[in-house]
Amino acid sequence: MPRLFILTLSLLPWIPVVPCWVTTQNEVSVLEGGSITVPCRYDPKYANHVKYWCRGSMREFCTSLARTDETSSTNPSKDKVSIFDDPAQEMFTVTMNNLKETESGWYLCGVELGNGWKADDVAYTKVKVIHGMSVENSMVSGEEGSSVTVQCLYSERFRESEKKWCRSGDWSSCLSTGSEGSYEDTSVAISDDRTGTFTVTLKKLQMRDAGWYLCSAGQQQVAVQVQVTPRASTTEPVTSPPPPSQSAVYLPPPKPITKESWSSHRYMLESVAVCSSLLLLVGLAVLARKLWILHKEDSELRHFKEMKERFSDNPSGMGDLQHVPIAFHNKATMDVRAY
Repeated sequence: MPRLFILTLSLLPWIPVVPCWVTTQNEVSVLEGGSITVPCRYDPKYANHVKYWCRGSMREFCTSLARTDETSSTNPSKDKVSIFDDPAQEMFTVTMNNLKETESGWYLCGVELGNGWKADDVAYTKVKVIHGMSVENSMVSGEEGSSVTVQCLYSERFRESEKKWCRSGDWSSCLSTGSEGSYEDTSVAISDDRTGTFTVTLKKLQMRDAGWYLCSAGQQQVAVQVQVTPRASTTEPVTSPPPPSQSAVYLPPPKPITKESWSSHRYMLESVAVCSSLLLLVGLAVLARKLWILHKEDSELRHFKEMKERFSDNPSGMGDLQHVPIAFHNKATMDVRAY
């Protein structure tokens, strides 16, 4: 029992405490042959402590790769691994270049406390080194008539491979860099730096250039969307009469109404009103005459019918009608009228 208690006490310094005084990002991905820079932040009280970067999932079995107390000069752009401490920012950064797929795994940022009874403060991150392709921006946009640039990234094993730029779904449209590592025509330029990036420039964009494209290296491909916006109008349209050669007819602007023009218009309106009144009166006179004639004929017809009924009631009086003159005033109905 005492031995177990002593063993527990000896392990306490190596158990991480909460809160953590060192932090970093959880995971970093990079194409094979590329570089990464990992930021490691620490508490201000660690400003004067030694910082280090090592590979491994446990601090006790971690392989040191860089330390801030090493006297050798560091060159982040050329050295395989370099470390730089910036106490003012409370952060140290680690840069790794020309990474291989076999270098994938767990790494840690550490602050050395220099006390055997207390474990160093550390933070873990996972580095993934993959082979294949990627792009800096999967969508680029440009105005009609302008140019856009696409950065296609590839891993180390594709450095000597032929690079292509293709319209998605149309393999006949593929443009290749060839053995020289470049291609150019009036609308597209491709340049391969043979270190991990080939650049595609689309020139003098047109609306039909919008769509999906593919960056290709070897058997690897990555999709890119190109958007083209209409050209913006910079000047306002100026209204002017069309030239004589055109068929359009130019109409002058309407003249304002003046006192003189209103007088002439009023005279014309008065003349039209008088003529309309006269025509209306004539029409009413003709209508009244026709109504009067119809009324007169109806009264005569009623008088004749009364006489006819009278004689039909007294047949002895029919002899007197032999000498009565008869006139046919309405030939269409042959009504008989006696006078």
